[in-house]
Parts: sequence; structure tokens; C-alpha cells
Amino acid sequence: MIAILGAGESGVGAALLAYQKGYAVWVSDLGSISEARKKVLTDTGIEFEEGKHSEKLILAADEIIKSPGIPETAPIVRKARAKGIPVIDELEFAFRFSKGKVIAITGTNGKTTTTLLTFHLLKKAGLDVGLAGNVGESWAGQLVKKDHAWWVLEVSSFQIDGFIEFKPRIAVLTNITPDHLDRYDYQLDNYISSKVSLFKNMNERDAAIFYGDDLNIQVGLGNINLQATTYQVSLEKAFERGGFFNGKEIQLLALGKKVRINPDDIILRGTHNLLNAMNASLAAILAGVDEEAIHSGLKDFKNAAHRMEHVATVLGISFVNDSKGTNVDATSYALGSYSEPLIWIAGGVDKGNDYSSLYPIIKGKVKMLICLGENNEKLKKAFWGIIPNIKETKSIGQAVAWGLEYGEEGDVILLSPACASFDLFKNYEDRGNQFKSAVQELKSSVI
Repeated sequence: MIAILGAGESGVGAALLAYQKGYAVWVSDLGSISEARKKVLTDTGIEFEEGKHSEKLILAADEIIKSPGIPETAPIVRKARAKGIPVIDELEFAFRFSKGKVIAITGTNGKTTTTLLTFHLLKKAGLDVGLAGNVGESWAGQLVKKDHAWWVLEVSSFQIDGFIEFKPRIAVLTNITPDHLDRYDYQLDNYISSKVSLFKNMNERDAAIFYGDDLNIQVGLGNINLQATTYQVSLEKAFERGGFFNGKEIQLLALGKKVRINPDDIILRGTHNLLNAMNASLAAILAGVDEEAIHSGLKDFKNAAHRMEHVATVLGISFVNDSKGTNVDATSYALGSYSEPLIWIAGGVDKGNDYSSLYPIIKGKVKMLICLGENNEKLKKAFWGIIPNIKETKSIGQAVAWGLEYGEEGDVILLSPACASFDLFKNYEDRGNQFKSAVQELKSSVI
């Protein structure tokens, strides 16, 4: 019997696949289960519970599939571990039932953009490819209906922690900066170890792509026996295999090929997106995508919402939604992508942020900071005397209105919070959607 903890996207997908493969399945969610997912489980004949964990049933399982959102410190997980019951991730389970080759992409920042761009490039080339992991539908749920020759998966550190035999054909590690440390005993080394363990089951026939300039990655790789063939991307030097931006063009070296890319031909903006483009293009080359499809795909790619998403231009002022910028590093990338004067909207639930790394980027560029959150004291203190005008509000409509009031033609109003969203919003998507709605209302009232 398989017990599944959590009835979200991954949990229900795992339940459906396990049921199809003939397992007895029990789904348990300590919270509430949405009506739509309860209907799916009921219609399939899968038993479930909500609002509690029935320990007797769960601890009688041969294996447990855990939602990535449930920490290892959860009492039911600790009891299962103590009994020697394997606790795995949905992706680990799904991996057993796919014959497709896997491109797995992780990193503190850039993993979603890199995942979507890699999928786009493979699709552009006509490959049989699916998209799963932290984006879209669960991998297990999709495998109930169809397998693909290739799968592009976005994977988080929480998912990697549940991997045992999961083995990508190509793995990408975009970068490592401090994040989610509350799940790793506030030890950066533990978080680094989690990220680099994506490579642990790979051999020399597999490809490991990573940011060669990242010291945290180098530290992590020094603690593992990396057997995969390496491809490093860099802004500082060229490697024997990998990608390099020399200030004028991107040069990619893989499989005996040399591909040159003009950054002006990449629709994505910012230095960080040059790295994302290098990662995705290398993965595509290694998957068999030709140079023409790569050039074409880089030009017409459409990124996911809430990632440096241009919302509207009002009276010559651009409004940009980067609500996914939930940590300092992500916001650093966003701020650094613009040469225009900025009015920056930031704030939310601080995750132990150190804002000092932003000082060189904002000086002379950010003319105003609008703090959007329940408690803005740390944010205000960090930039007092550095940003000439600081205001605060709990209303996203007010923040947007101030952007127009204080902005001038040619300015950019950038929502890039550097913080989690849970004080005023359900999640970063809710924050981004409310921002977009407020901008559109503002635009309608001006026109």
C-alpha cells in the first residue's frame, strides 16, 4: 500500500498513477482538500481523508509519497522514517514509470524561466517533449495518460530531498543563493548539499550544466563525486564545454559544435537571462535541437507570468510585474536589468534578508521605494538615506497610483518584492495579479 501525504497537484497526480499501476492507495491531507480534487479522487475510487493524518493507516504503508511542502520535521514524517518506511517525492515515483529522457532544472533563481525556455526550444525543434515538475500539471498525473520521449522538469530542493533513484539525462543548476534556510536548520551548507545532490545518480553519459562563476555551487560540487560530463556557463571565462558571454555575444560549445548568439536576438532582458538562455540552449543542443531552432526559439519565447512581465505603459511610464522576485537575489537581477529610472515596489514577509547587496545597483537608479507590506520597518531602515523618497502602504492600488503620480515619462515602475507575499496576499501569483489589475484600472481611468 502507498500512502500519500498532501492532496495538492503532486499528491493527486501520484495517487492517480499509483492506482493505475495497481497499488492500494490512501491519500491523507492535514488541511482541506479542494472540491475539484476530492471529485477526482472519488470518481477514481481512491480513498482519502482531510483535516487529519490517521497514523495507523499511514504507518502501515510500504511507501509514502510526500508533498514537497511538508517538511521532514513533520511528526508523521519523523515516525515513518523511524519505522524505516521509505518517504519519497512524486517525481521519484513518476520516474519509475517513464521511458522518456529527463532534463531536470533547479536553482535558487531562474529555474522556471530556464525550464519553460528549454521546453520551448525542444518543442520548436519538433521533439516529443512534456513539461512537468514545479510548473503545470504533475508528472505522475500526466503519465496516467501519456509518456513523452523527453521531459523537462523544474525541481525544487524540497523535491530533490525525496529523490533516491531519480536520474536525469541532463541536469541544470542555475545558481545557489541563501533561500528556504528555515527548512535546512538555517545552514547554507545543508541547502547547497540539497541542490547539488540532483547530480548524485548521474554518470559520464549524462550532462551536468551549472553556473561556473557561482562559489556556492563550487563548494557543493567539491563535496560530491560528480561523474556526469560537465558544461559550465560563465560571464567571466570560456570553458572547454559550456557557455560564455564575452560582453558582445554568447558562445556555446557542446558536442563538437560552436553556436554563437547575439544577445539582441534574445527576447528576455537582463544579464541573469543571458545565463538562463545559455543553460536552456546548452540543454537543447545536448537533446539534439539544431542551431536554427535555438535562434528562432530565443526570439519568440514568452515567459511565465509574474517574471519581469511588462503589464502596460501609462503616460509613457512602464509598469513591470516581477512578483516572483521573492528573494534579494531575484530582485537584484530585476533591478539590474534596467538602465531607466526606477520606482521600486517591494516588501512583504522578510525571510532574513540582507539588502546590502542591492546598494550598488540602486544608487542613482532607484528614485523612489514604495514599501508594500504589513511591517516595513526593516526595509525602510535598509534604504534610508540611499533612496531619496520612501513611502509605505498596505494597498497595492495606492502603490500603483503613487507610481504614476511620482513617475515621469521613460520611468519604470517595478514590482519586485524581495520578500514572500503571505502578509497581504495568498501567494506571489495573487500579488502579481492584483498588481496587474490595479495597473489596468489606473490605465482605464487615465485614458
